[in-house]
Amino acid sequence: MTTHTFSHLPLSPTQLDNLANMGYLTMTPIQAQSLPVILEGRDLIAQAKTGSGKTAAFGLGILHHLDPARWVPQALVVCPTRELSEQVATELRRLARADGNIKVLTLTGGASARPQNESLAHGAHVIVGTPGRLLDHLARQTLDLSAVRTLVLDEADRMVDMGFFPDVMEIARACPDRRQTLLFSATYPGSIREDVEHLLTNPEFVKVDAVHSETQIEQHFYEIDAAERFNATALLLRHFQPESALAFCNTKAACAELSAHLKRAGFSALALHGDMDQRDRDDVLVQFSNHSSNILVATDVAARGLDIPSLPMVINVELARDPQVHTHRVGRTGRMQESGMALSLCAPDEHYVASRIAQQLGRPLDLKPLPRPQSAGRPTQAPMVTLLVLGGKKAKLRPADLLGALTGDGGLTREQVGKINITDQVSYVALSRAVARSAFPRLENIPIKGKKQRMKLLS
Repeated sequence: MTTHTFSHLPLSPTQLDNLANMGYLTMTPIQAQSLPVILEGRDLIAQAKTGSGKTAAFGLGILHHLDPARWVPQALVVCPTRELSEQVATELRRLARADGNIKVLTLTGGASARPQNESLAHGAHVIVGTPGRLLDHLARQTLDLSAVRTLVLDEADRMVDMGFFPDVMEIARACPDRRQTLLFSATYPGSIREDVEHLLTNPEFVKVDAVHSETQIEQHFYEIDAAERFNATALLLRHFQPESALAFCNTKAACAELSAHLKRAGFSALALHGDMDQRDRDDVLVQFSNHSSNILVATDVAARGLDIPSLPMVINVELARDPQVHTHRVGRTGRMQESGMALSLCAPDEHYVASRIAQQLGRPLDLKPLPRPQSAGRPTQAPMVTLLVLGGKKAKLRPADLLGALTGDGGLTREQVGKINITDQVSYVALSRAVARSAFPRLENIPIKGKKQRMKLLS
């Protein structure tokens, strides 16, 4: 009989206690299948959907083989995007609490290289980064991968789609030949298989949940006319009233147009697409994660690498042309042990795509008419608004400084202040929507750490 508890793995008692404190009591299917292989030090190819618990799987393997006394990079995790890199690093730091002084360093674009150089000079145990910035540090000889024991390629199929895989191969060549290589991917296209032969040695292959469980993710497909696509999206949002939703469009233009349409209809909607610079992208993602916006409209390219926990709904405003992309989109909801809902709109010219999705699901799609408009409620406004403070870590700002100023001279209560995110240059503070705009004239004049900071409300 197979057990799915972490206690049956060769993990330290302190790590088992840490996992219990994190709420990790039993292993997910990908963890149960991959962790014994990883802990033995063998190479692995793991095919699993987003939100399956793969970060904890390779994270525990990294920590198991780490020597905390050696302040050199012993593990490297390569990710397709800055956002995924930050999320992976955060999870690794949580897992590393059981092992003492473990330094996890992120090396990504969109941030100054100088602080990264300084951190590398002081040593680090685990590096998490994007291909472009990792290659930049290798070229400048500020990053030495000669002591890497474990190389992880996370969301490898996304890196192929984004054209990064030649860079990944070059990064791998900078690591020792004798190492453990772990490849995680939602799909496993032939373009990966050709290169993987050169990266891994006799890898074990595990595959989990290629198609999402209908008990965990409830899928509905709606027959629409192409001209009513945007109105249909608004209707479904009013009908189901999700706390938050991720709506997928196939083009940047449709993405921008739909978010504008939803804003005019009264929704707290924001767009995320490939034409946005990193600062605007950061603004949008922070507002969505801190509940200042509850509808995010995105293209597949823009949404790659995003890790959004507790997302109750996904809407396919336009069907993905590739059934595997449909599976990847749907997997944004119903993560870990939570349930979710995926709604897909199908116009007459998309029936050929719908038939391919039905074939992947192994059942007819059962296209339904839209709900009656009179059964739909009013748009749900996001509960928070984001205050952008034009000062961050470089200005020595900490969450306690912002919270103290806002609840002191600012006159807000602790309950009216939500999530606080501080980056190198700026800080984001979620404020209750009910008081944010009336309080702003007072807030922009309060001192923070004895100095008045420039700020504005994001909309």
